[in-house]
This record gives sequence, C-alpha cells and structure tokens, in this order.
Amino acid sequence: MSKQSTIEKHAFQAEVQQLLQLMIHSLYSNKEIFLRELISNSSDACDKLRFLSLTDKALLEDDEALGIWVDADPKKKTITIRDNGIGMSAEEVIENIGTIARSGTRKFLEQIKQGEDADNSLIGQFGVGFYSSFLVAKEVTLLTRKAGAPVSEGTRWTSDGSGEYTTEQVDRPERGTEITLTLEKENKEFLENYRIRSVISKYSDHISLPIQMLKEPEKDDKGKVIKGQDPVWETINKGSALWARPKADISEEEHNTFYTSLTYDPEPPALVLHNRVEGKMEYISLFYVPSKAPYDLWDREQRHGIKLYVRRIFISDDAKQLMPNYLRFVRGLVDSADLPLNVSREFLQQNKEIDKIRAASVKKVLSELKKLATKDSDKYSSLWTEYGKVLKEGLIEDSDNRDAIAKLVRFSSTHLDDDSQTVSLDDYIARMPEKQKAIYYVTADSHQAAKSSPHLEVFRKNDVEVLLLSDPVDEWVVNHLTTYEDRPLQSIARGDLDIDELKGEESKEDTEKQKEAMQPLVDKFKSILEEKVKDVRLSSRLVDSPACLVADQHDLGGNMERILQAMGQDAPSTKPILEINPEHGIVKQISAESDTVEDWANVLFDQAALAEGASLKDPAGYVARVNKLLAA
Repeated sequence: MSKQSTIEKHAFQAEVQQLLQLMIHSLYSNKEIFLRELISNSSDACDKLRFLSLTDKALLEDDEALGIWVDADPKKKTITIRDNGIGMSAEEVIENIGTIARSGTRKFLEQIKQGEDADNSLIGQFGVGFYSSFLVAKEVTLLTRKAGAPVSEGTRWTSDGSGEYTTEQVDRPERGTEITLTLEKENKEFLENYRIRSVISKYSDHISLPIQMLKEPEKDDKGKVIKGQDPVWETINKGSALWARPKADISEEEHNTFYTSLTYDPEPPALVLHNRVEGKMEYISLFYVPSKAPYDLWDREQRHGIKLYVRRIFISDDAKQLMPNYLRFVRGLVDSADLPLNVSREFLQQNKEIDKIRAASVKKVLSELKKLATKDSDKYSSLWTEYGKVLKEGLIEDSDNRDAIAKLVRFSSTHLDDDSQTVSLDDYIARMPEKQKAIYYVTADSHQAAKSSPHLEVFRKNDVEVLLLSDPVDEWVVNHLTTYEDRPLQSIARGDLDIDELKGEESKEDTEKQKEAMQPLVDKFKSILEEKVKDVRLSSRLVDSPACLVADQHDLGGNMERILQAMGQDAPSTKPILEINPEHGIVKQISAESDTVEDWANVLFDQAALAEGASLKDPAGYVARVNKLLAA
C-alpha cells in the first residue's frame, strides 16, 4: 500500500474557469451530450491502449478485454463511467484537465459568446468534452492510473467547478479511468437506466467496444426485486463498425448519427462517400463532406480529418498521408485489411499501399464533387462557397489531378452582375467567340478592384468575357494552371497584349501613324519616369482611362507583390510598364515640350497605381501636383 498522500489544491486556467462557469450556469438545453462526450473519451483511451499494446503487451496487465462500463446509483445520486484504457499519470491529469484550455478552448469561448443560440455540439468539436460533465454535475471525481504504472501511482482528481480542483495520489489496482458525477437535483433523470440507455443508443451505438450496464434484476409478481441475485453486466450497444456493413443496409439517419459522433457537427453532411475495394488491395473508405466549413479550415497545420483503422482496430486519429491538404475539409476513415497493425509514422510516409489508397481516395472525392456539380449546381455552389478557396490550392499542389480540379473550380467574371463565383472554365469556353484564342483574366485584391480595373476597358467595349480573380490564392493558381482544354490562360494586365482578334477590322496604318505622332511624348515620359517604370508605351487595352500599369510577361504583378509583402515576405523588386491611352483627352493635350509634362507624367503614373489598388509612396507630392495642374 502507498503512504498517505497529501491532497493538493490547484487553480484552473482562466479560460477553463470561464468555460466551467458557462457549463454550470447551463447555456445549453441538450444536457444529455455529457454522456456522449465521456463515452467518446473512454473509447479513445481504449483505442490508444490497444494500439500501444501491439508493441508492448505488458501494458494490458493480464486484462486484454477492453470495455466501457456505465453505472447509476440513485441513492448516492451518482453516475459513473469507467474504462480500462490507457489511463493517465498525475502530470497528464493536470495537463489534460486542469490546463487543457489552449487555442481550442479560447476559440470555443469566442464562438459561444457570439450569440445565445450557440450549439452544444461545439463542445466536442473544440476538444473540451470532459467539461460537459458540469452540465449536469455539482461535483466530479476522476480516478485514474496509467497502464503499466505501479498500483500506488493512481490519481484522484476532484472539483465542483468553482475554479479550483484537488489532486491526490492513491492506490488504484485497475488501470484506466473512472469518472463519477454527483448530479444536481434537476438532472435526476440521468439516474434512470432507461434514460441512460436511450442516450447511449442515440449517440454511441456504433462504438466498437462493448458498453456495459447492469442488467435490471428480476422482480416477483408484485414488482419487488427478488433477493439473492448476483449483479449481471450486459452489453447495450450494437458495437458493429458501421462502415463494415453493406452500403445499402445503412440508412441516412444512421450516417447522420455516425457523422455527428465522428465530427461533433450537428448538421448532416452534404456528401457521403462509402466505398469498399477488393482485389489486390482490400480496404473500406467512408468519407463525409461537411455542409459547413469547420472553424479551423484555414489552419493548415490543424488536421483531424481522416482516421486510420486496420481490420477494425484503431491506428491513427490523424492520418495525414490519406488525404492531401487541399481536401482537409473531408472527414471520415479508412479501414485496411492489408496493412500491419504495428504501423509507425515512418511506415505511413513510405508505404506504397498507403499511397495507392490516398490516390484512389482523392479521385473518389473529386469524382463525387464533379457529379454533384453536374446534377445539383445549387448544392455544389453552396459547397464551393464553403471550400472553393481550399480546393484551388489543389491546382498548385496536385499536378496529377490538376485537370480534374480545374473542372471543379468556379470564378466570378464580367458575365455576372454580382461577385458570386459560379463560372466554370467550361462555361467560359462555351461563351467564347470563335476567333478568341485565350481565356482572359485579371487579378486584384478585391472583387470591386478587379471589376473596376482599367485593363478591362477594351474587353468590355468588344463584349469579351474576363474572369475576375480576387482570392489571394488565385495569384498562385494562374501560375500553375497555365492552360485549360488547350487554351492558354492570359492575364489582361501582363505583357504586350495582342487583341487585334477582338477589335475586328481596325486600320493598322492608323495605329502606326498614331504611334509615330505620340513617340515624342512617350520618350519624354520614359526619361521622366525611368526610376519608376521599365517602359512607357501606347496602350491598346484602354478606352476610358488615360493610363494603366502592366507587368512584363515574366515579372510579378503588382497584386502579387502586395500579397507577398502582406505575408512578410520579400518580393522581387520589379518595375511596371506604364501604358498611356493616345485617344484620351488628357493625353492628347499634353505636349512633350510643355512645362507641365513632368507633373503630368508623375500624376498619370500615380493614378494608374491607385487604380490597381497600390498605395502611393508620396501622397503629399501627388496632391501637390494635381493642385498645380488644376490651377494652371
């Protein structure tokens, strides 16, 4: 036996205290989810032990039958959830319970403070499921011992949720964790066996481990319990892996329930992809596409989408190797019949079977998205709103599937009156005039900036559609997706644009005369702006504006430079090209020999920079020049 140990008091972290207060004052009406959360934690603990025991049998301590036990005591007003899983050391208890409030808990608090109708499903989603105990309990006691540790290294943790908790070292013969909740009077319904069983059936029926409760004792004709009966534990969940059942035998409701237990998302998934592969490789995949984007979609390091099982045995909660980063919104699992049980991280990274499963899984997801886009464009449009920017990353990262992803991407364009991204590349090509050879686009830092770009003027005049790209990722997309269906993607703000094909029968002779007449002004502008621009030339793309800036064919555009600078990266120093409109009234009245030509050159350059969303290096100088020209 261990010596009498000292009870130590600890204070919860600030975020945990806030969370506990929210739980105790019960912002949530659906209190029954506490049982779902605690059983889910127990299941995870058993899965972890089962996996670790593959390489260290001693951890099982001669007790290989893993399970979860739930017991209610109406007299003591307690409900106890016990497992014989991995358990925790004293240090892990403090780390995982007393100070578990990291970014997930803070994010959770932010979410539920946004409105009174916050959803209790967020509890599990943000990894703070243990605290749901305080939805129903006035005191929580946790007993635990880590598998493989001496009996004397058990830990008792107790708290009433008031801001402090106590820990004590105790003898605990059993490995694993036991949580006892002393219930508030108003929550006595959870002391009734039928109520507990209904909650477990609703949320935890699919869990592969046996969830056991005491069998109701036999009663006589008068309804009294017959004395002398030994307590009998019985398994109350089906415990069959849902994904292993035939696809046709699984109802939509069962999928929705399993999906919620897997993701803590209360809304049904938008897509269910259940696939069984047999032959040289044998595996089952069950993937879900959520209807709404998870809160951490833009955290590329936060991955918890795909679970890996081997012959129904849980292996990994976050198998990064099974789904690429640009499909990080996909949730689900893969269950392989071929992989060894002692799978290591290095094995996953170098295994050809894993690579094949990943490749097939990606193609399956992309194929189903394509089917949805064809059959139900409105539903696909909703998904694109949620995940479009992430899918675009695939055009950069996944060269093998670039063509398939290109079929899925949607853009805004001058064909639309609003900023919705509903135009596919196939839609664009279908509307192209026969003589048009390229797919034209313009990039900017906002839809309005793209829509107002002076580079669009000649295209609008000639009724030629242009894609309006305003997502930051678009700048990288167009550098990787350079052609589609043998048609080049061409920026209207880059290079020397040849648009004779769009302008019909225009006299080349008139163009040459105009160029000759304006050459002195062009040369003068070059000499004045030589520190700011790479070149000055007459524009064939402007109609209403006097000037615009364009990037040379192989230089970064201004928008890309600004994005890199905003990311704290050094952008290569490149000078733009200034194009001036020879038909504009202002340009026509500027003389290369006038006293104001220098002011006009700088003002037109600054205006062109402003028009594409850049900030001026010398705004006071720009204002002074404009005032001087207005007063002349």
